[in-house]
Amino acid sequence: MRLLLLALAGTCLTVAAPADDRTACWPQWRGPNRDGTISERTWPTDFRNLRERWRVPLGPSYSGPIISAGRVFTTETVDKQREVVRAFDQQTGRQLWQTEWEGALRVPFFARRNGDWIRSTPAVDGDALYVGGIRDVLVCLDTSTGAVRWRVDFTERYGTDVPSFGFVCSPLIVGEHLYVQAGGGFCKLDKRTGASLWRVLDDGGGMLGSAFSSPVPATIHGRPQLVVQTRLTLCGIDPDSGATLWSHDVPAFRGMNILTPLVYDNGVFTSTHRNKSFFYRVTRSGDDFDCELAWESKPQGYMSSPVLRGQHAYLPLGNGRLSCIDLASGQEAWRSSAFGPYWSMILNGSRLLALDAKGELILVEADPHEFRLLARKRITSDETWAHLAICGNQLFVRELEALVAYEWK
Repeated sequence: MRLLLLALAGTCLTVAAPADDRTACWPQWRGPNRDGTISERTWPTDFRNLRERWRVPLGPSYSGPIISAGRVFTTETVDKQREVVRAFDQQTGRQLWQTEWEGALRVPFFARRNGDWIRSTPAVDGDALYVGGIRDVLVCLDTSTGAVRWRVDFTERYGTDVPSFGFVCSPLIVGEHLYVQAGGGFCKLDKRTGASLWRVLDDGGGMLGSAFSSPVPATIHGRPQLVVQTRLTLCGIDPDSGATLWSHDVPAFRGMNILTPLVYDNGVFTSTHRNKSFFYRVTRSGDDFDCELAWESKPQGYMSSPVLRGQHAYLPLGNGRLSCIDLASGQEAWRSSAFGPYWSMILNGSRLLALDAKGELILVEADPHEFRLLARKRITSDETWAHLAICGNQLFVRELEALVAYEWK
């Protein structure tokens, strides 16, 4: 597949950014901890001082923006033929470079209303940016120039089909390695070269191999592991060997295990479309692990990943409502009125900032006793399916056809 690097005139021009912005403040899916939580100065209780700083029109994408070293990285699908990665100056919105390759896919008809464009959120690690293309490819780019360092086509490497819903998983970087659900399984790569080190959870590729969820690192009963949710199963994977430490089937309508699971108290919480919420308790005896269902509850999640405060999970449901669930008991503490069908959320202390798919910002007090809406503000009429990103007092929103930087004072 042809790969084209477009080196723009502004490639070597950078605008000096404040020192705070020269760190990887939003390096991956769901932020620095990969769990939708940050520790920032206290947020305001309203949006009166939220101002748009710059806006750049783009082609459609579901990838959330990534922020590192004074640059903002985003993806787009252009003319239903090409995937484009762009880098912008964080303070001014000036484009620094762009790189593109041929890549497009028609998803199954029943999912087409949600688009045929690029889905995976990239990850950045120092001077390397890792981008998943919809046709099951992973490309490593230089963050300063956009130059391609290496590229993996999982369909060629493993002889699998292009997944029916495309490459959806967001890459995970741990140390010198890169982990991703692609090629009809779960893969470990050398982040410097793209070389494969192992591939596990092989289910033959195709539609069932089109994993929607993204892996998370965790320590359960003192053992570092990767929590991986396939379309059918929840697993704990040894990051060195790829061995399955424990696993449990997860009921899901048409295999729609979509959200990123939440690790709590040596167990894992998840919720699935047209099903229920589940908490799986992991146990350990010596070197042996086991997993069993601790409880199930009525709230039905779908695509939105939960956040954790204390022992309570805040889970957007498939009907657009927010549910607060006590993970110790499985009891639902409260449920809000309806908002948009998808939420991306960031928890800072006790305040929960969310963006729904209808372009409305929502600020909630994460109170386990009652739903407390602090503020709401519609910021766009465009769809907003990509995850929010925060860097200091800046808020980055990937509208379906634009990237917008806001300043929140």
